[in-house]
Amino acid sequence: MSYFPQWRKQTTPGAIVAPDEYLPLGQSLLMGAQHVVAMFGATVLAPLLMGFDANLAILMSGIGTLIFFLFVKGRVPSYLGSSFAFIGGVVSVTGYVAGSGANPNIGVALGAIIMCGLVYTIIGIIVWAANTKGHASVWIEKLMPPVVTGAIVAVIGLNLAPIAAKGAMAGGSTFDALMAIMTILCVGGVAVFTKGSVQRLLILVGLIIAYVLYYVFTNVLGYGQPIDFSGIQQAAWFGLPTMSKPVFDLSAITVIVPVAVILVAENLGHIRAVSAMTGQDLDQYLGRAFVGDGVATMVSGAVGGTGVTTYAENIGVMAVTRVFSTLLFVVAAVFAIILGFSPKFGALIHSIPGPVLGGVSIVVFGLIAVAGARIWVINNVDFSDNKNLIVAAVTLIMGAGNFALEIGSFKLEGIGTATFGAIILYALLNRGKSSAN
Repeated sequence: MSYFPQWRKQTTPGAIVAPDEYLPLGQSLLMGAQHVVAMFGATVLAPLLMGFDANLAILMSGIGTLIFFLFVKGRVPSYLGSSFAFIGGVVSVTGYVAGSGANPNIGVALGAIIMCGLVYTIIGIIVWAANTKGHASVWIEKLMPPVVTGAIVAVIGLNLAPIAAKGAMAGGSTFDALMAIMTILCVGGVAVFTKGSVQRLLILVGLIIAYVLYYVFTNVLGYGQPIDFSGIQQAAWFGLPTMSKPVFDLSAITVIVPVAVILVAENLGHIRAVSAMTGQDLDQYLGRAFVGDGVATMVSGAVGGTGVTTYAENIGVMAVTRVFSTLLFVVAAVFAIILGFSPKFGALIHSIPGPVLGGVSIVVFGLIAVAGARIWVINNVDFSDNKNLIVAAVTLIMGAGNFALEIGSFKLEGIGTATFGAIILYALLNRGKSSAN
């Protein structure tokens, strides 16, 4: 058996395109470009909220996707983009305020992101080894059942809520608040009143509409702070993105490393979702997927990029198009790498006004929180069972309230505390219930 699949041409019009099939070149290029557009809004938003270079984040998302592709032997369709799970920790350890330009303390965040990727990779290696004996899926399911994974995902959105609210009101004026609300309405309008590919790109399209409206109100009508286009005009079409060196600080590492558990939950959900859509059991690649994502995160952090994760936006594209060819993600990765080498493209991204960015953040973080609840609904989590009820309730409040633990130089922020709390609490209550029975 060869390392990569023996891709075969898809010959049945309208049928599902399997991971080991491919489309004609023209269609492949268009579908690959669509995947870039699908991930674009969130992959760019995350670095802006953390003060990272957006160009570099796009570039490393492409490189990370290729790394993932190699580790899963080209058999799991996935795109790796900027992870929102890191935002709370990065903001905490660097003191960054969204919309204030480059993050001056980015180094300590990068060192912690690298260590998080290392822990994630180690988890992946353990799962990889266990998978050879057929045990990985069983103990992962016991450790992180749907009630736990749903709570962890929901906590990410709830914990980030204050960041979104502060970003929307960064200017402190009523005009800024109204522009943030206008942005929310733009995204909501696209989500509800459009169809097809436009609706699937609701974040990107809504952001563009809000950007144009903000320009009209400020640059044309004279309200608020106008958009400054000088940076776009001065930027070169092609050039290297801004890279940064990591700094390894123990206190920052203890805050961000627990994100590895969240990335495991996200990746597990991705594998299960794609398996359900393709009808193929991809659990055998769980360990490889974790290692690929972990290595990609380390490589990204080493040069100044964000941590990366598998993207639900691209799952949505696959679900709608019914095209699961893994080769499309190679095409998408190449497109992203090309975009990453355009400073003018990066300058355009950084010109997005704070209220617009804040409004989009409110929607995105809210969607993340709801995605956690959706995991409960899809998996029919029984909340009449007090065990599930207590685990979900405690996890949500610990995360939303940013319940932190600090023992010496070891520190866990809200997301980390809630994540480990959910896993440990479920294990204890489940064991206790089993003993009682």
